[in-house]
Amino acid sequence: MGSLKEIKTRIQSVKSTQKITSAMKMVASAKLRKAQKSIENLHPYLQGLNRLLNDFLMSEHDIISFYSQAREVKKVAIVAFSSNTSLCGGFNSSIQKRLSQTIKSYEGLGSENISIYPVGKKVAKATAKLGFTPAGDFEAMADKPSYVEAAKLADQLMLLYKNKKIDRVELVYFHFKSKSTQVLTSETFLPIQFAKPEKGAIYSDYIVEPDRKEIMTVLIPKVLRLKIFTALLDSNASEQAARTMAMQIATDNADEILQDLSLLYNKSRQQAITSELLDILGGSFK
Repeated sequence: MGSLKEIKTRIQSVKSTQKITSAMKMVASAKLRKAQKSIENLHPYLQGLNRLLNDFLMSEHDIISFYSQAREVKKVAIVAFSSNTSLCGGFNSSIQKRLSQTIKSYEGLGSENISIYPVGKKVAKATAKLGFTPAGDFEAMADKPSYVEAAKLADQLMLLYKNKKIDRVELVYFHFKSKSTQVLTSETFLPIQFAKPEKGAIYSDYIVEPDRKEIMTVLIPKVLRLKIFTALLDSNASEQAARTMAMQIATDNADEILQDLSLLYNKSRQQAITSELLDILGGSFK
């Protein structure tokens, strides 16, 4: 059992830490509300575009985009989304583990045919540890999601795919569902995959100008740019949700430690007083 001074010092230290974790939780909660609102505003628009795109493809089978043409995979690009900072539970470690698993699934291609696009400082460091050189610096996007920057990344990937410099693009990120639920997701970005037609399903027929092929030429890249931006927003919201939960747990744990330390302090103080009284009583009988 430590001295009263040591216990009191530890109590003050835990209280100071608790103030920090509580403040970090409040900041993360505010950022989460903002990120969640952005996702809620974007999802209906993206779903509408995807539905429109699928209706076009189901009604016009002769329209084929080079972004939808699958080919033998000889070179692959992996875009992984993480945070720039720690203290968000298992958020980053889960992304790093899934990235490692995805790389392993393509190890037959050789490391020289695998390109990693890390969005976030933590996954960039993980990329280097795995022996790969990041294909660019995208750390700023992780803290401040920007459609312009996301579109630039999407355009870069589309150009590489169109020129057959890569044959597949995979995304690794957390999909945000709620404050308590984030789903670790791996999906193919290119070639673009559309919903399979349901038997007997009726699809909308559109009158378009100038023609369907030109509309598709504009629509598919737009959907792909939004897909990268949506993954970026999902990752950012998931990070803030994970940090909010982690700081809440840390704050609750600090409460438990403070209760235990207060009990220990009171016991030690009582023992010290009892010992002093016994010394005084013992001295009075001499």
